[in-house]
Amino acid sequence: MTNTGIDPIPSADVSARRPAFLTGERLRLVLPFASLVVLYVITVLVSPGYLEGAQIGSLLQLATILGIVAIGQTLVILIGGIDLSVGAVVTLSNLLTAAILDGDDANLPLALLVSLAVGALVGLVNGGIITLIKIPDLVATLATMTVVVGVGYLITNGSPRGSSSGALNWFVTGRFAGFLTSGFLLWAVLAAVTIFVLRKTVFGRRVYAVGLNREASHFAAVPVTRTIVTLYVVSGVAAGLAGFLLTGYTGSSYLGSGTSYQLSTIAAVVLGGTSIFGGKGGYTGTIAGVLITVLLLSILRVVGIPQAGQNIAYGLVILLMLILFSARTIRRR
Repeated sequence: MTNTGIDPIPSADVSARRPAFLTGERLRLVLPFASLVVLYVITVLVSPGYLEGAQIGSLLQLATILGIVAIGQTLVILIGGIDLSVGAVVTLSNLLTAAILDGDDANLPLALLVSLAVGALVGLVNGGIITLIKIPDLVATLATMTVVVGVGYLITNGSPRGSSSGALNWFVTGRFAGFLTSGFLLWAVLAAVTIFVLRKTVFGRRVYAVGLNREASHFAAVPVTRTIVTLYVVSGVAAGLAGFLLTGYTGSSYLGSGTSYQLSTIAAVVLGGTSIFGGKGGYTGTIAGVLITVLLLSILRVVGIPQAGQNIAYGLVILLMLILFSARTIRRR
């Protein structure tokens, strides 16, 4: 028998193999987008108005801000971490942006710079606590979340002030082509950059390596500490940018404006197929997860489910996905 240089596949493995379109990462991508299509069909059946360009534009506006925050959340979950401070950073950025702008377009550069700097600082603190003091990601970001919330109350004295400006309002809410906004295009660019970095760069490979096994990555000469800190800084910056854009969407600021993003970003990432245990998934799936989350929230509101019910639905969805991921992990072992 001629040696072809290719190891034969055991017959048992052949019989157990799934069809090509149902294997590995492709399955991880197909399920979220298939779920998105099904949910959209259900939404349209319940409320036909969701076929109109104006309603689609409103959904995309909500998805834009959530999607930007979810960039950072995806990255930290890919390394087996979590960032509970994103909602607080969004709120603080929203408060600072409104106060700095106070209706004046001339203050836009300063407001943007402050928002990004605050996010970067919180991310740097998170990364430092996690890598240097060795505090678990969950505890570290919960602590910083509490501090950031306190800072928000301190600088506003419990009474937010200021407002958005005309240019920022237009950027976030002004539509062209019927339903697109400049903010949505910004999200599309950031999404493309994130996907490219994760799939095509050395840094992206380091992210997945750290997510699969931090200790082994140390021995493989992967700069684990620098990678973790960088990702938490990116998460903070993304949340800061989202808070800046949220000011243009709401036209003002209020305490707790970013609270919902703490849970919804985790939901979007998990629904997008990224493993909460790290090392598997990516931002492409998160895009579907963001749209699913926004659609789910919209349909719950249409049928009259109160906020408490919406929170319960989010929690149940996340719990279900965690159970599914845990089952898959156990089977692989």
